[in-house]
Amino acid sequence: EISYNSTSGTATTESKPDDAEICKEVIENVSDVSVSTMRKVIATRLTESKHELPHYYATIECEIDELLELRKFYKRELNRAPSLNDMIIRASALALRDVPILKSQLSADGKVVEQEQTDISVAVATSEGLITPIITNADKKGFMEISDNVRDLASRAKTNKLKLEEFQGGCFTISNLGMFGVNDFTAVINLPQVAILAVGSGAERVKISHREQENGFILTHVDEDQLESVSVMSVSLSADRRIVDDASAAQFLQSFKTYVSNPKLMNL
Repeated sequence: EISYNSTSGTATTESKPDDAEICKEVIENVSDVSVSTMRKVIATRLTESKHELPHYYATIECEIDELLELRKFYKRELNRAPSLNDMIIRASALALRDVPILKSQLSADGKVVEQEQTDISVAVATSEGLITPIITNADKKGFMEISDNVRDLASRAKTNKLKLEEFQGGCFTISNLGMFGVNDFTAVINLPQVAILAVGSGAERVKISHREQENGFILTHVDEDQLESVSVMSVSLSADRRIVDDASAAQFLQSFKTYVSNPKLMNL
């Protein structure tokens, strides 16, 4: 390539590496990584899910102060406490019991088949990829039993010691990235299920504790004593629009929010 120097009035020739040299340098600086059988299966299933299922998404924020206080109570009284994720599993199971269409599956002949049991799949990261061990009959288990189940299954999942029936099946999946500081995200539905809940991290919010009204109008002026700090968690539902309509998704999220915001209801 020839370039002209306007100051000196001279032309110079610049040499640049050809394509072969560039490719050689790139190849020397990369390495091939073999993909495990599990990751290949995951890739295939997720691609199939996004291609075949008309995903749509709905997000809601839940106040979790009472849930956090309940964890402190367990810790104080029992010297151990369920994790926030254990409590989310319980809340999801009860919300599924309230709105059972979300634990349905679409049969090969196009019929909607509702699952009798409320078996929750919980996403667990392993060195080989993501696996979803199942908490069976989660709606019939208390916090501590769910906690024990999750610990056992997650431990065995990471050492490839799960039985086939312990991670294949389930009617609904929960994926929690809140523990990694992720505020919110959307997840891909775990076939053959029709919905998955993506759980984000908790955050502090300031809310108005009460608004005064005058002649039916909400007053815009807010005093400092009307403000309070609350802990809020964001969750996003991905659902198959062929089976779960907008109203059902909203009902599920409202039910979930009710249980999370008022955890005493989960003990009834």
